[in-house]
Amino acid sequence: MTDQSVPQTMSAVVLTRHGGLDALEYRNDVPVPRPGPNEVLLEVHACGMNNTDVWVREGAYGSETDPQAVSTWRRGRSTLTFPRIQGTDSVGVIVAVGDGVPGARVGERVIVDFSLYNRDDDSLADIDYIGHGRDGGYAEYQCVPADNAHAVDTALTDAQLATFCCAYLTGEHMLERADVQAGERVLVTGASGGVGSGIVQLCRARGAIPYAVTRADKAEALTAIGAEAVIDRDSDDWPAAVAAATGDQPIDVVADLVAGPHFNDLLRILRPEGRYTTAGAIAGPVVELDLRTMYLKQLQLHGSSQGRRSDFKRLLGHILAGRISPLLHGTYPLSDFHRAQTDFMAKDYVGKLVVVPDRHWDAVGAPHAHP
Repeated sequence: MTDQSVPQTMSAVVLTRHGGLDALEYRNDVPVPRPGPNEVLLEVHACGMNNTDVWVREGAYGSETDPQAVSTWRRGRSTLTFPRIQGTDSVGVIVAVGDGVPGARVGERVIVDFSLYNRDDDSLADIDYIGHGRDGGYAEYQCVPADNAHAVDTALTDAQLATFCCAYLTGEHMLERADVQAGERVLVTGASGGVGSGIVQLCRARGAIPYAVTRADKAEALTAIGAEAVIDRDSDDWPAAVAAATGDQPIDVVADLVAGPHFNDLLRILRPEGRYTTAGAIAGPVVELDLRTMYLKQLQLHGSSQGRRSDFKRLLGHILAGRISPLLHGTYPLSDFHRAQTDFMAKDYVGKLVVVPDRHWDAVGAPHAHP
């Protein structure tokens, strides 16, 4: 079943190759996809921006033998083909359904779980994502598996809803992998970004106590969303700064999105039998590890990416119950995508940036546009 108003072509931002911003082209003649069996066609109202978009565009994931190698997100088994429409955090309305999907779903307002699980169990060994293995939401329309489109009934706007999925699902799975319990202290690096600010809130949602590492000028914003204290990332001595912030209380878990030269400091900060979990390395993916620190302190190190279906279900429950809040810094028209991604990479904000198809700008984007 298809809404008869669906056009044949649409506007979209297309990734044509690995490279700089010029690898992204805004086009007005992209064919509108048609839903296959067990799929739905979504009219996109808003789509959030993420670091993965940039790293995939740049081919910056390296290989196990060469960290400088041009590689996409699924090392050695890439499903990325060009041209590709990126964009993971889609929110919109179902306007058509494929075979096997009830026609009554047309008209549903939905948020998209961006994960392509590729198996029925909880293993993430074969996981892929929308915007990489198939086209995503930097477009006026996109097709997604029907099971990934979750109906929502909330007073949050479409642009606000588009801040959650990728960042918060990644953060929730990090906390699950590290088995974070109520009352435990969690040190969050890169805390002003989408994932980091999400983790601060998700810690509070499960009763844990988050401590944020960020720039001094962002401290007030992080405290406002639940950080117990803020550590200046420019401190000369991170272990001493964290000890001062906690009153010498132990750090049970480090949720690291930065890595780089402070990696060993983060292991030093952890208590014996502490847990380290990471889903990013914006300050440098290649780090020095003294294995003696790891084994003498009985540490656990967890690599984490995306999340499981149960993580998304729990995240959606937090959203609908109001236990976590959208941190929408600003919106951009889809046609102004280069400026949006330039501002995104500058990191001079707290939370998330969202792009909105031009046809929905006045209703969806303009009310949240940053001056």
